[in-house]
Formats: sequence, C-alpha cells, structure tokens
Amino acid sequence: MNIRDAKEEIKNAIIAYFTKDEYGEYQIAVEDQRPVFLMGPPGIGKTAIMQQIASELGIGLISYSMTHHTRQSALGLPYIQKKNYGGVEYSVSEYTMSEIIASVYDMMEETGLREGILFLDEINCVSETLAPSMLQFLQYKTFGRHRVPDGWIVVTAGNPPEYNNSVREFDTVTWDRLKRIDIEPDYSTWKEYALDRGVHPSVSTYLDIKSSDFYKVETTVEGKTIVTARAWLNLSDMIRLYEQNGIEVREKMISQYLQDKKVSKSFTNYYELFNKYKSDYQVDHILSGKNSGSVIERVRSAKYDERLSLLGLILDKVGSDLRNIYYEEQILNEMLESFKGIKSKIEESEVSVSHLMVDVISAKQRELENGKRANSISDDRRRILHGTVNAMESAVTALAQAGDPDGTQGFEIIRQSYNARRKDYIERVNETDSKLDNMFCFAEEAFEGGQEMLIIVTELTRGFYTAHYISRHGCRKYFEHNKELLFYERQNEIIRIVENLDI
Repeated sequence: MNIRDAKEEIKNAIIAYFTKDEYGEYQIAVEDQRPVFLMGPPGIGKTAIMQQIASELGIGLISYSMTHHTRQSALGLPYIQKKNYGGVEYSVSEYTMSEIIASVYDMMEETGLREGILFLDEINCVSETLAPSMLQFLQYKTFGRHRVPDGWIVVTAGNPPEYNNSVREFDTVTWDRLKRIDIEPDYSTWKEYALDRGVHPSVSTYLDIKSSDFYKVETTVEGKTIVTARAWLNLSDMIRLYEQNGIEVREKMISQYLQDKKVSKSFTNYYELFNKYKSDYQVDHILSGKNSGSVIERVRSAKYDERLSLLGLILDKVGSDLRNIYYEEQILNEMLESFKGIKSKIEESEVSVSHLMVDVISAKQRELENGKRANSISDDRRRILHGTVNAMESAVTALAQAGDPDGTQGFEIIRQSYNARRKDYIERVNETDSKLDNMFCFAEEAFEGGQEMLIIVTELTRGFYTAHYISRHGCRKYFEHNKELLFYERQNEIIRIVENLDI
C-alpha cells in the first residue's frame, strides 16, 4: 500500500472510532478500538501523514519516538503507598503517571481538544526493559495503572527487521489486537505531495528521469546507503535556502542527505546542468510572452532531460504564483467574514471598531497558538492566519491614524483597506492569467504536440493550488488541452481492453 492509501485507511478508521450512538457513547468501545500499526521502511512519510490527518479532522496530535524512552519514562516512577487490608496496613508499590499519558492530559488542558491521536513511532524497537510494558499498552492502552483517555486513538509505527537490527517480533496475541497497515515507497504518490509542498524543481525533474533513485536503503560492501523520501524533501528545502542566501550548492552538502555515492554524484551533476538551463532559458521572459526564435529552436532540438528541466522551471514558477494567490484569496475570505461580524455589531450600537478588530485578531492568534500546541495546524492554515493577522493589524493602524472613529465611520476605514487589498488581488489574478496563456502558447510552439503538453496538463491537474486556481478562474487553453488528454487516455484504455479480449 502506498502512503496516500495508508493515510486514507487511518483517517477512515479514526472517523469510525469517533462515531457515537444516540447516547453519546462511542459505537466501538474504547477497549475494542484496535491501535493502528504502520509497518514500513524509514523516511517514507509516516509522521507527516499523521500531522495531515490531525489537521484535516481538527483533532490533537502527540508524537513520541519510543526508542528514546526507558521503562521509567514510559511507565512512570515507583513510590510507596500505605494501604489497609483487613485491618492490617501494608506498603504497596504504586507508579506516577507515565510521561506519555500525562502529555495527552496536558494537551487536553491547554487546547480544550478532547479527541486526538497518540502516535508512537518505532514501537517495535523499544528497549528490553520496556518491551513487556509496551506489549501490555498495545493490548490494553495502559501504562501501569494509567490509561489513554477516551477519545484518543493510538496509532503506532515500526520498521521491518531488514531495516533495523533492534526490531522485536510481536507474538500472535499482540498482532491480533492491532490494525496492521503495510506501506511501500511509491514515487508517483510522493510527487503529488511534493508538488503541493513546493519541492525544488531540480529534485522533481531529476526523479522524473531517474525514479529508481527515489528510495534506497540497503547494506553493501561499502556500507549502508540511505536515500529516502524524507531525504529528498529535506534536501529540497536546503537547496531553496542556499539559493535564497546566495550559498553555492555543492556535493558536500548534497551527500549529507543523499547517503549514496552514486545517487549523490548523479544528482550533483544534474543540478549543475539544471542551473545552466535556468540561466539559458529565462522563464520570466517565457511567461511574459517574450519568446525569441532561437529559444524555440533550441527547445525543439533539445533532448528529453533538457525539455523536462525546462518544464520543471516553468511549472515551479507558475505553481509558486498560484500558491500565493490561493493564500491571498483565503486571507481575503477571512477578512470578509470577520468584517461582516463587525458590521452587524456596529449596526446594533455605536461601538469601538478598534476594539472589535482587536478581539478578532486575538481570536485568530489563539487559533494559531492552539493549533501549534495541538500539532494539528496545517502549513496552509498557519500561513493564512499569519497573513490575516498582519492584514487586520494594518487596518487597525489605519484606524488609529484616523483618530479611532466609532461606528459606520470607523467601519468605512477598514472596508477601504479590504477593498484596496482585493484590488491588488484582482490585478495579480489578471497577470497570472496572462502567464498561463503565455505558457501554453510557448508549449504549443516549442513542443509541437509532444508529450510535454500532457505533462503540463497533468501537473496542473494534480497540484492542489493549480487545480484550485483553474476551477475558480478558468483557463481556456488548459481546458482545450485537457480535453485532448482525456481523449488520449480513453483511446489507450480502449486499446488495452481490446488487447485483453479473449477472442
């Protein structure tokens, strides 16, 4: 199973576990809610999907790597308690609350969230002293005498023994109490996530050419080689930061992430070539419609990897623009809803607009802080909240400069700030429409009906921000070429069906 399907399975299980009957009781009793066990190689995104699920469901998330825990930190520390049995006093060993269980209660107190995910990674690699308690936890959801609170689903993860020498095999009784999901690395699934994450185009286009280098964890005569999905994402982030700060990207840095000499060298060579293409093909000129005949001729005679690199550069630039437009659109929506609420309160009585604005800003900041504490806020939501707070603080500044007028006069000032921002947004959309049109015009002329056009349409369709933009604002040339793509795919499907017919 790939990571996307695993995410869907876990999300569906959590929704089912959280379903209550007409009396407010969980339809599946807490003791019958099997912990989910993700079995898969390291670095394929097990932790990342837990954060995505928590964000999408609006629940809390607490993560622990069990290899870092001893029996004492997981189970709690012993202390002596005096108890009376049949008139005789005895000294009895009790245990303080587990650090892990206590962290769940802490989050509930801090955020008010009563439901969430307790994610325990590397569960099958615990220390020898912790192993018995860990098995008890998987079966009964308790550490010592302390149980995971109702409403918190246990999700665990572990590596197969071929990836970790310290793996402990569970017995049949334990396996029978787990909901096991096996995951395998899958580049096409990872790329969908990477597109929305804004992975560096040198990484995505390299892996499009050499997908066999996407995941390698093995032991050779030269030692261990480790290249994972996590490594590519981390490398992508570092490349962007190096470029942003004018630092040269060298093989020394690349090999710190791609721990395979051949892959590291291969990507380093490709990255140098990629930068040459970036310099030769001025993407901003292409998207502005300034295409020289020499550029068109070069593209027509270029090899596939050069064409693919150019596509990566173009789609990265377009994708970045559409992502920023999405954020701005959501910020405007947040402002509009808040201003509607403020207007209704003003209509009831002449109240301080500044005070109402400060209340709204405080609410947004609380949502942001609670989301961070609960580990459940998505990167998109975080950016939108920060942007909304900044925009509304600017409106408060405009109010202060005007002498903090109350009522409709004050509202008119914040309305003007919204309208000015919306005007800028519309101008950006118009500019982006032109860029999309110029991109398609360039592709039609340079690639002359080649498969590159199919790649452009497919990437625009797969990306969340690009698909959102096109669904909201349209793109005539996209729909024209998408229709061609659908006909092409349908034709291939019919050919496959005919070939499989037993005549």
